[in-house]
Amino acid sequence: MSEVRETGAVTSPSMLWSPPDDIRERTSIGAFIRWLADLGHPGLDDYDDLWRWSVDDLPGFWGAVWEFFGVRSRASVTAVLGDGSMPGSHWFEGAMLNYAEHALAHRGSQPALVALSQTRDRAEVSRDDLRRRVAEVRAGLLALGVGRGDRVAAYMPNVAETVVAFLATASLGAVWSSCAPEFGVQAVLDRFGQIDPVVLLAVDGYRYGARDIDRSDELAQIRAGLPGLRATVVLRTLHPEAPLPDGAIDWTALAVPTRDELEFEAVPFDHPLYVLYSSGTTGLPKPIVHGHGGILLVHLKDLGLMSDIGPDDRFFWFSTTGWMMWNYLVSGLVLGSAIVLFDGDPGFPSLDTLWQIAADERVTWFGGSAPYIVACRKAGLRPGDDHDLSSLRAVGSTGAPLPPEGFRWVYEAVKPDVLLSSISGGTDICSAFVGGCPLVPVWEGEISCRFLACAVEAFDDTGRPLEGEQGELVVTRPLPSMPIGFWNDPDGSRYRAAYFETYPGVWRHGDWITITERGSCVISGRSDATLNRSGVRIGTAEIYRVVDTVGGVDDSLIVHLEDPTGEGPGTLVLLVALATGDDTVPPEVVAALRTALRTSLSPRHVPDEVHAVRAIPTTLSGKKLELPVKKILCGAHVDDVAARGALKDPSALDDVARLAEARRLPSAP
Repeated sequence: MSEVRETGAVTSPSMLWSPPDDIRERTSIGAFIRWLADLGHPGLDDYDDLWRWSVDDLPGFWGAVWEFFGVRSRASVTAVLGDGSMPGSHWFEGAMLNYAEHALAHRGSQPALVALSQTRDRAEVSRDDLRRRVAEVRAGLLALGVGRGDRVAAYMPNVAETVVAFLATASLGAVWSSCAPEFGVQAVLDRFGQIDPVVLLAVDGYRYGARDIDRSDELAQIRAGLPGLRATVVLRTLHPEAPLPDGAIDWTALAVPTRDELEFEAVPFDHPLYVLYSSGTTGLPKPIVHGHGGILLVHLKDLGLMSDIGPDDRFFWFSTTGWMMWNYLVSGLVLGSAIVLFDGDPGFPSLDTLWQIAADERVTWFGGSAPYIVACRKAGLRPGDDHDLSSLRAVGSTGAPLPPEGFRWVYEAVKPDVLLSSISGGTDICSAFVGGCPLVPVWEGEISCRFLACAVEAFDDTGRPLEGEQGELVVTRPLPSMPIGFWNDPDGSRYRAAYFETYPGVWRHGDWITITERGSCVISGRSDATLNRSGVRIGTAEIYRVVDTVGGVDDSLIVHLEDPTGEGPGTLVLLVALATGDDTVPPEVVAALRTALRTSLSPRHVPDEVHAVRAIPTTLSGKKLELPVKKILCGAHVDDVAARGALKDPSALDDVARLAEARRLPSAP
């Protein structure tokens, strides 16, 4: 990462990977460029030129993606894009299609799914067998009365049955929504309760590492909290011989053997495919509705062009069903890739587990979270030395900004010739705005480029574009996978308030971004959790990458508490989880933290207070709860700012509450 200190000095980042000379001849994006040239679009073989054309001519670009990947519609498209205003853009008017039809278009005996679980044995499902299983579950859902527009909710882990049920639901034109079974009851009801599902699919429990976790009581409470349910289907994996809950049916009764050819309900481009949810750490989760066509097109572009995933790949991304990366992973099927699922604890029996999976399953495209990569580096892992990763050609990272040390570790300890794609986007678009590309180098600490057709800019407070300076991440032109809207938001007011109030007609995402002169990007954390000290703004991600270098610190979280009088600089509070598990930070560690931050960043961003906590509060997908922590330290009650059932450790905020109480006492420092 380019480092900017108060002196104004800038250091250039190291280039860790550059595209091989023959990259255009052996990648899908290279074939796309040649195909465009044949159609009369020459001179686009430079990525910057291709990106500029893709954002300047949205109908031309997205029409080309549609044709290049052979998207199938039962009716003629009358217009690729209407007036292009945001919100409310309409794409591919007249189209009638189905996402599941494209996900199941590839036939044969080649594997479509490889399912690994700590609860059950490894399973492999071929392309043809996947179609058969989807047809069976589709028939079962039909028998339960599920039809177009009905909601099917899944309290299921990342197993083959969940993928099958999702595709069966989509084939009917019904609407899918899922929560991982580690979610608590209230977190599930906060989500599913907003969409009124007619069928609930659930698991009886699961094994996480060495622990069996029963979900029978939680399932009973969830059923009681969803009065619109017509049926509950239970997949008994933990206790296969146990009695079914009253009124529930077994998974085997849902999967009805049928000889009928698999059918697909043709739906309009923007017909709801699934409902995803915001984290829910600052209020009721936003129920974000995504459509068949938008998800299909954007995932074809992101996975097929930007990631070069195709029929010869084995695509893996560690995720639960409660994170949008599960939906992203499943879309590997639309490119004909085999997708590798993992259900369990990635740290059991060791942190090396996912790399062992990559070796055993000959994974070509490996995805994980930035915190996982950082943890592997801290643990001294060297997967490239310990495993056969000869099949691996790309590594993906998301969930948080990946620090420069994480970039270096991938190239030093995993494999020197992989394409590292650090991506950033979100549940809001179920895809990425920025990331890696086979045509673009990888610079240490920087996201390689803005994705095709993503008109990403950095804006200042007045809406002026910035280059080389940190600003609000905005998107100035529409994307097909921007939400159809929020569920139960008939006038669109909640949707507009979420993204379009700050800059009318422009999507404000809520991240700090710097776009360099190279076209690369640096994400510095959430803009609503920015540290602003005496007019100097800095992203929390920059703090964390420095703190991560200090010995004895496992994890950290920082917040800025403004001076209530508005006259002083406020208070910077740094929370750290220590490797020793101690509840007090040793003076030498405090000194090391302050020295590192003063030297690497600025004296203004040295914390005023450093406190130890047992665990840093995060969501189930690993996002740090900066805003809830700030609100608690300012006097809010824990249960008013975060749903415990949506947290990785439901009790992690209790230490913050105790700290807040101690800070209010007269004797507090």
